[in-house]
Amino acid sequence: MRVYEIVLAAVTAVALCGTVSANGLAQQPGLVSGTPVAGEGTALDTRLGELAKAHHGKVALYATQLNTGKTVGLDPDTVVQTASVIKLTILFEAMEQVRAGKAHWDDKITLQPGDAVSGSGLLLFLDTPQTLTLKDILTLMVVMSDNTATNLAMDKIGLDAVNARIAWMGLKNTHLYKKIGKPATEPMPEDQPKFGLGKTTPREMAEVMERIGLCALDHPGMLLTGERTFPASGLSESDTAICGVAIKMLRNQFYRDTIPRYLEKLDTTETGSGTASKTGSLNAVRADVAIVAGKTGPMVLSIFTYENADTGWTADNEGELTIAKMAKAIVEAWSPTGIDGKILVPGLGLLQAGATGGTAASN
Repeated sequence: MRVYEIVLAAVTAVALCGTVSANGLAQQPGLVSGTPVAGEGTALDTRLGELAKAHHGKVALYATQLNTGKTVGLDPDTVVQTASVIKLTILFEAMEQVRAGKAHWDDKITLQPGDAVSGSGLLLFLDTPQTLTLKDILTLMVVMSDNTATNLAMDKIGLDAVNARIAWMGLKNTHLYKKIGKPATEPMPEDQPKFGLGKTTPREMAEVMERIGLCALDHPGMLLTGERTFPASGLSESDTAICGVAIKMLRNQFYRDTIPRYLEKLDTTETGSGTASKTGSLNAVRADVAIVAGKTGPMVLSIFTYENADTGWTADNEGELTIAKMAKAIVEAWSPTGIDGKILVPGLGLLQAGATGGTAASN
């Protein structure tokens, strides 16, 4: 089997049977829900259960190592508030539109008076009008989680197009409701007040990040189903270049107190960060979804804490610390030798990238 088919087969096996070991043998499912029963599950299950029990709030997570098929979860299909993590779906739809020629990285977008909204970001501090490119806007949306940039991206890409792409991916419990800090322009679903900007599950948002990392463009349906394969020739140069732009944004994430917090010291290379992530924060919510370039193989971690007792905005917020500790436990269990930024390129070292596009795009 080609390597991409092996990856898909392993992930499919996980979805049907639980955890798959590195030698391909099915093991007991690595799924935990609440505190594991004494004597059941793996040491990693037990550790994650302990961390969840100690957290003053709720935790939901899903993690997978793409080359081995290992998975672990804690209520991975629970529907949660996304906060800014939903911005991954905007990024992915932009990638698909660039691929289709409907948009271009250098398309001009003008920040007009009245566009700025409060919250994270830099654009609200700039004089207007200001003209930027689509790539500039998306970079600010990802790296700084800029809310004004996010709204400009939605104006350009289309909120309906994002939700259509979410459905195209086969995600049943993910939705982007409206622009940030602006009134809705159409009737909202009944559950919008509960979730705010967006809703998702840890497993579904991991799917979006996995697509970006593997550069799974123009392939409808969930990766977990294994119902389609990648081209035998590997990734095209044009797709590699598009995905390289997105990965560069994600690996330069400014907010690094969650998944990357304890992992940075594990990356001893000079090739850039070994994590590519998107965070989300509300008063009682902290979330992070990341690709972690383990030396034993790439991992996708999708961790949400919510209904948190600690609503403070310090680096030592309990939700952020809980996510960081869980990420450290997962990575140390699956890649004890550490992480290596060299594989944080389109295809994640599992799929053949275009001959020249990948290197140029991801530096």
